[in-house]
This record gives sequence, C-alpha cells and structure tokens, in this order.
Amino acid sequence: MNDDSPNTRLLPTVRLKPKAEARAIRHGFPWVYADELVTDRRTQALAPGALAVLEDGDRRALGLVTVNLKSKIIARMLDRDPEAVIDQAWFTARLTRAFAHRSRLYAQPFYRLVHAEADGLPGIVIDRFGDVAVVQPNAAWAEAHLDALVAALVAVTGVSTVIKNGQGRVRGLEGLDEEMAVVHGPVPVGPVAVPMNGASYMADLMGGQKTGLFFDQRENHAFAARLAKGGTVLDVFSHVGGFALAALAGGAVSALAVDASAPALALAGQGAAASGFADRFTTRQGDAFDVLEALGAEGAHFDLVICDPPAFAPAKPALEAGLRAYERLARLAAPLVAPGGYLVLCSCSHAADLSAFRNASARGIGRGGRRGQLIFTGFAGPDHPVLPQLAESSYLKALAFRLDG
Repeated sequence: MNDDSPNTRLLPTVRLKPKAEARAIRHGFPWVYADELVTDRRTQALAPGALAVLEDGDRRALGLVTVNLKSKIIARMLDRDPEAVIDQAWFTARLTRAFAHRSRLYAQPFYRLVHAEADGLPGIVIDRFGDVAVVQPNAAWAEAHLDALVAALVAVTGVSTVIKNGQGRVRGLEGLDEEMAVVHGPVPVGPVAVPMNGASYMADLMGGQKTGLFFDQRENHAFAARLAKGGTVLDVFSHVGGFALAALAGGAVSALAVDASAPALALAGQGAAASGFADRFTTRQGDAFDVLEALGAEGAHFDLVICDPPAFAPAKPALEAGLRAYERLARLAAPLVAPGGYLVLCSCSHAADLSAFRNASARGIGRGGRRGQLIFTGFAGPDHPVLPQLAESSYLKALAFRLDG
C-alpha cells in the first residue's frame, strides 16, 4: 500500500486483536465480529457505517471495511484493495457484474439483482421487478452511501423507479430506523405483475413482505409444478400464491392456498385470475397450524402438500424451538398427503442447516404416521449466489418426499 495515497491519509485504521484469525479474512470471509477487533478510543469514535482500513495484528493491511460498533458484526469487508474509493463508479462496477449474471439467466427483468455479501455488496439486497427496483439497505454503510448506490443502479439497469425498503429485523441489529420510500422516479400504482413459471404473480412493492415477492423459490416452484400435474394441491404459507400458482400452471386440477395474511391471499387471487386459473384456485385464511389441524379433522387429502413457512430459527438461540416447529409442521402435513403423493417442506432459517432440517422433517413425517422417500433437495435459485466462505448466504432448503401408499 502506498502510504502517500490520499485515501490512506484520509481513512482511519482498525486492527484485529493479536489472537484474531486473520487467515479467514484473507481467504474471503467478509465479517469481523465485535470481540475480534481492538476497540480503542479512535475506533469507538467512528460513526456507524464509517470506512476504515482493516489491519491484522502485525499492522498489515487486509482491505477496506465498513465499521459499526452498534452491530455484532463490527466490520464488513468492502474491498480487498485498502485504497479503494467507495463512490458511484465503485457501485457501478459491482452492479454491472451482478447485472451481467442475471441477464444471462433470465429473459425478463424479474430477479434478485444483488444478494448482499455474495455479490460484493455487504448488507444490501436489491430485487428487480421490470422497471422498478427495490433496495434493502440493511447495513449502516449502505444507508450512508444510498445516493451513489441508487445513481449507479439507475445507470446500469435503466430502471425508472427505485424503492427503499428500510424495514425488518436486520436493520434493527444495525441500529437503523425503519423507512419505506420511493427514492427515484414515480411511485408504483398498484401491484406489479411478475411472470414466473408460467404464472403471473402480483407483488405489492410498497406494502408487502420483504421486497414484495420471494424470487428465491423460483426453481423449487418449477420442480413442485412437475409433481402437481393432474393432482390436487395444498400450499401452506402461500403468501401471494407461491407454489400454488406454479402448480396450476403445471397442470394441477386445483390448488388451495393457506396464509394468515388476508392482503397476501387477495394478491394471490388476483394472480390466479390474471393467469387464467381463478376457477381452480381457492384460499383459506388462518394460522397455518390451526388450518392443518382442521383439514386433518375434516379428512382432507391432497396429491401434493407444500409448507413454506417463515424462518422458525432465524438465529442460533431459536434453533431448538425452530426445529420443533418444523417437526410439528411435518407431523401435521404428512397425514394430509394422499397415498403415493408428495410432501414439500421448506426452511429459510439461517441457523438450521440442511442436516438438522432434514432430520426434523423426517421425524415429523414419522410422527404423522407416514414413511417416505426423499426425492429432491432444492436451494435458492442462481440469482441468490452463495459466498462459499459465508454459510449464512446459503439459507433456503426445500425437501420433497414421496410418501407411502
């Protein structure tokens, strides 16, 4: 590093403790935890989201980081070049690379454009819905550089509207306030129609969950649709139609969508109508566990049952309770599957790895009086890349079982 460079002179330095593992950082791990960093008075004076040069215990530069003392992740690696300048050109380079990948994958501009650390933009999620992009700046540095990010986003993609979705648990962990705002272009009028897997989904970009739609299940929707042809389908935690609409596009004779949210089910109904499936689509509002118990009492059976719940184990302290919830879900869902039918169980919990989730699901199926073959294991689609060094970037699991006759 050139000690005379202007960036070096302007930026503070932060240093790993002598016993902290610098090797992981050098090999691509992007985070520094609070107990790994020397927090002297200069470091403590840094504002949330401040930029700094990270050094190892021997004062050798490791790269450019953003620092937030309010977060357990006290530093996030932005660039391996400690002299990098975080400006619109820097964002343009990162976004251009992300955009090239998604453009190769999808013929239409509906996808996750940026998947945080895995796309080199820590704490930032961007979903694209045609001419609209929804940005989740979930880290303090992203909030501080939002103008440059938005300008680069518009330049690279040509979107006409950018929405800032500053909501959710993660922002609270960074000490950030909640905010929903249009930061570029006109406000969207009504839900946006999103074509996926032969169906049309309706996404409420200003008032829906997360960014309005879950692109991560696209590949798993497609697989489930193959199982649904000619059969009846139950989609639990359906949100705006999720698996149900894909199943109907794949030839299901009927689909029942269950969700606690009336607005989400209303959007699912609109999507079914727009897709030409209204006569084969019904909804049932209520707590998923209560509805499953009620369907069991009614003696209902379906050829394909899918359960795609929110994260029951979003962090390690919730792991045991979360695994019990996944087991209970499988126990209640399994008896609803017709002989020889299929059960798809999903988890988006970071803390529950594939093995733990698979074991909980298998226990639940057994407790539900059924046995089955595991025929498919799915993950998030390729617009949700995984950073190999960061297990948290691989969160979604989908298991498909064929149950006994």
